[in-house]
Amino acid sequence: MFHEQRLTVPETPAELRAEYQDDFERALEDAGASDTDASDAAAATDLERERLDAVLAGDEPELSLEEAAQIQALADGAPDAETLVTIACEHLLLGMTTAVLDVDALESELAIEMDAKEIQQKIEQRAPMSFDEYVHIQHAIVANTP
Repeated sequence: MFHEQRLTVPETPAELRAEYQDDFERALEDAGASDTDASDAAAATDLERERLDAVLAGDEPELSLEEAAQIQALADGAPDAETLVTIACEHLLLGMTTAVLDVDALESELAIEMDAKEIQQKIEQRAPMSFDEYVHIQHAIVANTP
């Protein structure tokens, strides 16, 4: 699950995102979604059924961190979505401490364009974060952890 503290990551952010895609598919299946029908899951989240169907089909639709958390919260035994977001962001901050990275250093390690101020606001939940941004930030932090 994306909110867990990661100690290792695959070689690229895309591979990490693919791992999370598998988690999302399992969570949707836990919620009773079939191969191409996520009606039950859509009723339990704020996401449109078509977007959840795309996740089930193996696509990687653009999601906010909050939307990703809503999907993950469908998994058996998972905390609620708000708690998942909080834990995920806290783990980013903890990871930065462990990796001895500040937001300026993290900016230089990211494979996407984000400035240090944006990174800080997103990690502190003062600005919205896309799930892809989260994956890139998490990947950069863990990849630079000794």
